[in-house]
Amino acid sequence: MNDAIDKAVGLSPEEALYATRRFRPEFVQGAEQCRLSVLQPANEQGLSAELRLALACRMATLNKDAVLTADYDAQLAAVKPAPDLLALAAGETALAEPLATIARHVDLVTLTPATAQAEDIRKLEQAGLNNPQIVALSELIAFVNFQTRVAIGLRLMRSV
Repeated sequence: MNDAIDKAVGLSPEEALYATRRFRPEFVQGAEQCRLSVLQPANEQGLSAELRLALACRMATLNKDAVLTADYDAQLAAVKPAPDLLALAAGETALAEPLATIARHVDLVTLTPATAQAEDIRKLEQAGLNNPQIVALSELIAFVNFQTRVAIGLRLMRSV
């Protein structure tokens, strides 16, 4: 089974790195299950699939991962999102609330996670997000940033 990380790296079953990833099948399966749970959860918690894809595209772009950016951009285009979500995905910052606060938070945690503070969560609450939405957003941020770092690392290993 090829997962989204294999796809992002361009791995095929014939490659040694593909087989190496399968030494830890729970990692491969777990990463794919995590991807599905944050992008297509059974309960969206009020964070639509379109919003989640727009944020994933934004984070992939911030992480300078052209392959994942293109993949998330294509997924987003397929669901025909509203213009504000296209702007969010494209990195715009002049957005209506709560998107502006969500974008700032995503950018902060993606680019400078060590500077995030409890006050940043309060800003999400002030923008109208409830605790389950903040947790869901945090899970999405964690996964996409994890995914980009794993893909970058595997691409480096592949180039050796």
